[in-house]
Amino acid sequence: MLPLRLLKTSHLGPTLVVTLVSILIARSLTSDLKALLIGAAVFTGQLCVGWTNDLVDEESDRHEARTDKPIAQGTLPREIVIQSTFVALVLTISLSVLGPLGIRGGLLHLLGVGCGVAYNFYFKSTLLSPLPYLIAFSALPSCIVFSQNYAVPIWMITAGALFGLAAHFANVVKDMEQDRIAGVKGLPQLLGSKISLFIAGISLIEIAITLGVVTSNRGVVPLSVIAFVALFALPKKFSFPLLLLIAIIDVGVLVSLGSDYLVLRS
Repeated sequence: MLPLRLLKTSHLGPTLVVTLVSILIARSLTSDLKALLIGAAVFTGQLCVGWTNDLVDEESDRHEARTDKPIAQGTLPREIVIQSTFVALVLTISLSVLGPLGIRGGLLHLLGVGCGVAYNFYFKSTLLSPLPYLIAFSALPSCIVFSQNYAVPIWMITAGALFGLAAHFANVVKDMEQDRIAGVKGLPQLLGSKISLFIAGISLIEIAITLGVVTSNRGVVPLSVIAFVALFALPKKFSFPLLLLIAIIDVGVLVSLGSDYLVLRS
């Protein structure tokens, strides 16, 4: 079915995780309805990022005979994905600036979406490949806090950037060799799989330590150490899903402790 193929090419797993994280954070700061609307803005933004990624990679995916890429396999017309991307873009702009995020929060969210798209079109093949991830993952929680007229804690910006760093390096390792053959020369491809996994794992531990210091709940620290070991022990295809799972757990622990940890109150 066409809708299912569209969802598949949107990188549905990460899209749903990022959306869930945004709803969890928003729900701790505002009403359930507004949290769902914020989630809708994030979801449509992630659709834009996921679809442009597969549009840009169509030729390389076809060359590598990627069976998990509907556009490259010819089962999903490129024109439909382009049209869907523009629809999602209109929706994410509308939901961002006219919805609960407001102008400030909405524009910050759109900055994150723009970073994701810029990564697909340009940064992916440069040594600055982590930069869009650092900005986008910092912008996601920050835009929600901004929307409620609070200042964003520095630790949250830092933790978001570290998650972005971990996500970038963990996501690349499974396709490292194919990327090198295709001529993709981002920073992870330069450093190699072992160093990339090390950076991802250390970032998770740093996030856990930060959460432990801020909240006095250090239960996530041993979990992050286990995740660090698992990144090297498990097949590379599990690296990114493992990181997404840790992200959900960390955010779940944070929001369960109350909104006071999410904002700077005057």
